[in-house]
Amino acid sequence: MFKPKYPSPDTYTPATIRPTPAPAQHPEPAPAPVTAKAPNTLSGLVQHSPGATLALAAGAVAGVLALASVAVSLLLAVAVTAVALSISAVVVLFLVRALRQEFKNH
Repeated sequence: MFKPKYPSPDTYTPATIRPTPAPAQHPEPAPAPVTAKAPNTLSGLVQHSPGATLALAAGAVAGVLALASVAVSLLLAVAVTAVALSISAVVVLFLVRALRQEFKNH
């Protein structure tokens, strides 16, 4: 009942197959001429204009300042949480001491 029913192999008729045209033959390009390599020095690798160098430096400074502000805000959040917990601990300590003294008096 749940098994798929496939057609018998003798009833299958394949569609007509059209031959595909062969791709056009293009001649291979001539190899590029070999040029002499430049000497491996650091001075010739990247050349920036003074404006591009200034923009790069300004971007680096902005990135460092952004990371520093995030780090300072995280440290400030930790410090505020620590102060709040310490104040809560002192209040709970005073409440517990007051309850102990009240029970001793009764």
